[in-house]
Amino acid sequence: MLSISNRGKDMPASPIRKLVPFAEAAKKRGTKVYHLNIGQPDIETPKMVLDAVRNSDFKVLEYSHSAGNESYRRKLVGYYESVGIHVNHQQIIITTGGSEAILFGFMACLDAGDEVIIPEPFYANYNGFAVAAGVKVVPITSQIENGFALPPIEAFEAKITAKTKAIVICNPNNPTGYLYSAQEMEQLKAIILKHNLYLFSDEAYREFCYDGVNTSAMHLQGVDDHVVIMDTISKRYSACGGRIGALITKNQAVLDAAMKFAQARLSPPSFAQIAGEAAIDLPTNYFDTTKAEYKSRRDIIVQRLNAMDGVFCPNPGGAFYAIAKLPIDDADMFCQWLLEEFSYNQVTVMLAPATGFYSTPGLGKQEVRLAYVLNKTDIDAAMDCLEAALKAYPRKTN
Repeated sequence: MLSISNRGKDMPASPIRKLVPFAEAAKKRGTKVYHLNIGQPDIETPKMVLDAVRNSDFKVLEYSHSAGNESYRRKLVGYYESVGIHVNHQQIIITTGGSEAILFGFMACLDAGDEVIIPEPFYANYNGFAVAAGVKVVPITSQIENGFALPPIEAFEAKITAKTKAIVICNPNNPTGYLYSAQEMEQLKAIILKHNLYLFSDEAYREFCYDGVNTSAMHLQGVDDHVVIMDTISKRYSACGGRIGALITKNQAVLDAAMKFAQARLSPPSFAQIAGEAAIDLPTNYFDTTKAEYKSRRDIIVQRLNAMDGVFCPNPGGAFYAIAKLPIDDADMFCQWLLEEFSYNQVTVMLAPATGFYSTPGLGKQEVRLAYVLNKTDIDAAMDCLEAALKAYPRKTN
């Protein structure tokens, strides 16, 4: 009998997308579903970005350079310079989404059996990339009570072994929205220098910082060989379907290794590189408008959640996610119940159970992630629905 690989068996299903069939069934019953479960912005992709693709004029849709179009990489140098990151175009490899950048980083820097430490809750797909690369994720738990701040150095020290090769962070964080401070980034610098580790920094939400400023891993001094940044246009320009990201590092050995993986997959998507290159020419105030919109959405959703009986939601400093602790017994069951059994005036809400963002079994059972990617009117309506649901839910806790 044919069998699939152990890797295939170990590859986790998406905890964010597993409830999709229940949402589809709810819609077929005539129930409106407010989607707060996934980070798909409703902000329109800038017209000039789409027009650059529409107006492209070439006779053959060719492969690009495996590292990405040089014109795009050179323009990215200017973008990174504008946020205090000093690199040249040869230190940038364009990838098929930020996802491929993460996978290339793991594959280039880590051997099968090596360990990476990741503060949890964390972006669930890190688990999948680790399985694909044969890498073991070692979680270190951050706490909702202090807003998911970076765990203390002692907690990291307790997890480091001879197999530890890297620390992974997302800043601002998905799923918590936590924004690591300059002081916390310096603490990470001390750890990676002391133990000779890589620091993988996922900076997909760099532009969306509401309380404080973003400290990139590349702002740290004296760790150039240790730092690998994973980036993407998906959230920055509301272009998730473009699937264009970047791996950035000053470590030449890592670049050389990652380039071999880039060559093996030939090239990143051509049309999306055109879009990404055009996006760099957006007006300088583009992010002011989008950031202000997300901040106002954050303020509404956090205020509404904390006004509900038994609910606690720390105020996220960035990105467009929040994690809330609810008075429920099981987040997975509750999120499914919302779609299968509950409606409020023919409306329900789709949330992401936080269990899928923890690696430690049993954690996140009372927590959900909410993506505030809907307009403020819809967020208010979704919160009305959630408040009614919590009152009606039969398996509440004190």
